[in-house]
Amino acid sequence: MNRALPSFVKFVSVAMLSLSSLAIAAEGSSAPADAAKGSTLYSSGDASRGITACVACHGAAGNSTISVNPKLAGQHEAYLQKQLYDFKGPARNNAVMTAIAKAMSEEDIRNIAAYLATQKPAPGAAKNKDTVEWGKKIYRAGIAEKSIPACAGCHSPNGAGIPAQYPRLAGQHQDYSVAQLTNFRTGARTNSAQMTAIGKRMSDDEMKAVSDYMAGLK
Repeated sequence: MNRALPSFVKFVSVAMLSLSSLAIAAEGSSAPADAAKGSTLYSSGDASRGITACVACHGAAGNSTISVNPKLAGQHEAYLQKQLYDFKGPARNNAVMTAIAKAMSEEDIRNIAAYLATQKPAPGAAKNKDTVEWGKKIYRAGIAEKSIPACAGCHSPNGAGIPAQYPRLAGQHQDYSVAQLTNFRTGARTNSAQMTAIGKRMSDDEMKAVSDYMAGLK
């Protein structure tokens, strides 16, 4: 038993070294993101693979002018990648985006995300002067009696978010933000346990107020 132990240890060490080498090789096999290719795919799509041009719904350089379609310009690269992968599975179901995401390769996703992250976001504006202060209070302080935390804690006071963790919300369309909060509440969107819990505690009016306030953040 004792004589066999060194051989066994040597075998395990070699095996672990081999696994480490494979992991490093796999990590290095992914080409770096190419924003130029991402720009082309975003603007033109790829009909041969069933990828519609993103610009049709999300606007030039990711600045959507359609209130139900999100602005993507300046959004964090890692967050954009995660959402596209989530659209491939059950966590985020959307008839249009699910079909497009499933047709995209890992390289496509990296390239699109890299392109959008470098685009300058167009400013938005709060529209309802009667609720903007209420929305500001919810965003900055939360609603203690309903255990709703301040949005600013994760998405930052100016709505810029935290790269690789929490998305940029500043300037986002009111209608889109309300729709996503509603989806979290109903379970139509399930890719954030934290937001699901928060959405379930919010009323329609609270969602509208905070979404309107976020639209005016810069």
